[in-house]
Amino acid sequence: MTAAAQAAGTPHAPGVWADVVGQDAAVAQFRRAASPEGSLAQAWLITGPPGSGRSTAARAFAATLQCEQGTGCGQCPACRTTLAGTHPDVTVVATDKLSIAKEEVRSLVMTAQRAPATGRHRVLIVEDADRMTAGTFNVLLKSIEEPPPSTVWMLCAPSAEDLAPTIRSRCRLVTLTVPDSDVVAELLRRRDGIEDQLALRAARAAQGHIGLALRYATQEGALGARVESARTLLALRTAGGAVLAAQALVERATAEAKEHADQVALEEKERFLRSAGIDDGRVPPSLRSQMRQLEEDAKRRQTRLVRDVLDRYLLDAHSVLRDVLSRQLATGSELVNVDVTGEIEQAAAHGTGRSTLALLEAVQEARQRIAGNVPPLLAVEALLSRIAVSQR
Repeated sequence: MTAAAQAAGTPHAPGVWADVVGQDAAVAQFRRAASPEGSLAQAWLITGPPGSGRSTAARAFAATLQCEQGTGCGQCPACRTTLAGTHPDVTVVATDKLSIAKEEVRSLVMTAQRAPATGRHRVLIVEDADRMTAGTFNVLLKSIEEPPPSTVWMLCAPSAEDLAPTIRSRCRLVTLTVPDSDVVAELLRRRDGIEDQLALRAARAAQGHIGLALRYATQEGALGARVESARTLLALRTAGGAVLAAQALVERATAEAKEHADQVALEEKERFLRSAGIDDGRVPPSLRSQMRQLEEDAKRRQTRLVRDVLDRYLLDAHSVLRDVLSRQLATGSELVNVDVTGEIEQAAAHGTGRSTLALLEAVQEARQRIAGNVPPLLAVEALLSRIAVSQR
């Protein structure tokens, strides 16, 4: 075992790579590029399904590039500050709004032109790069084409097709996969101290989505709510029931999104007032436009969060229907939704593989509609009504 592996305590994923699980091929590619013998591209496109760990991999790669030992040891100040988000030469852009604004990318481009202050490289990580618009891609293009010698760009997105062809053709592609549930469960046990059975149950329910698995394992009632949603889905029989279920779901998603968005908006407002030296809450006319911008950002954030919550539900619905199809085709695969095994068996006996496959396609269509700005309630009503009709 190497010294770096011993320091990390995990020989299979030493140092900064300890939390990048189930991605051995990608990690090997990153480490090879960062080594003295490797070829380091100046623009990287890191793709993979939600929850596969794109941003975690990007930060680990950035830490490896900055590492004082050149190995991603995880122990030196450069590694620790990069992973903590405080390294002066590593800039991360993450958004929970509908899109990444041109102004944010212009600021990044200006940062990319500066030489590193203390590290080996100037690293810029754009999480959810697929949220950039066509106009924003144009702002980024020249900096991607001709970056300064020490600048490295890392763009994260679900797939290469989510970015403009002019951007992805100039990046080195690394594709992550969905990690196995057992691997995710082990991460929850090792990193977060989750009890064995709960870690495995949460990982299976999350279907390899690391962040969602952690939410299921740590947020009280999250797994129970998922089970209840599965039972509701499999009990739908009438269009009226589908409409009521859709309304309840969208209302719940809106409430959850509003709670989070309001908290973030309050924190941003407090930071703004502090930075402006305002302690009585009275915003002078010269700063009111900036305050209005914060309010607009909060609205966009809530809209995006509603979509994210609904997409999480639709992915859960997809897993339930996939379990039904598995039983209908007698694949022998282990169920994801073991808590509703009886209901799944009943649905499998009632329907056919062909009809269930059509419902799985309908779930994907609903996800695409919501992502394409169709009113969420209409998209969810249409899907649940179709499921209800098929289960009569």
